[in-house]
Amino acid sequence: MFSVTVRDHLMVAHSLRGAVFGPAERLHGATFVVDATLRGDDLDDDGILVDIGRATDEVRRIVGDLSYRNLDEEPVFAGINTTTEVLARHLADRLAERVRDGALGTSDHVTGIVVTLHESHVAWASYERVL
Repeated sequence: MFSVTVRDHLMVAHSLRGAVFGPAERLHGATFVVDATLRGDDLDDDGILVDIGRATDEVRRIVGDLSYRNLDEEPVFAGINTTTEVLARHLADRLAERVRDGALGTSDHVTGIVVTLHESHVAWASYERVL
């Protein structure tokens, strides 16, 4: 299995509903390091899984759609706790759409995506999906 990972970061504001979240129930800021990994069993005729430059650009666009926003005000997250896990799934789903639409170039060999959001140097969450 081959994999290509590109990295960006995401800065948001949000609050989380439920006593389990303690002080995070109040509006607060969060900064995540975002790793987006594309996986596949085969390479194309040029010996690549996906164009790293295009992957970097698309992840930047996807992350940019949420950066510097209060997620509590975003319609896509209405009624949803924007936990690290939920955000990882959202970003992975958006990236899957971009792969299917051809935004990363020829990506016929990409069979899976993993998005990892690092909350800190000691804690992170990932979401993995197939294409």
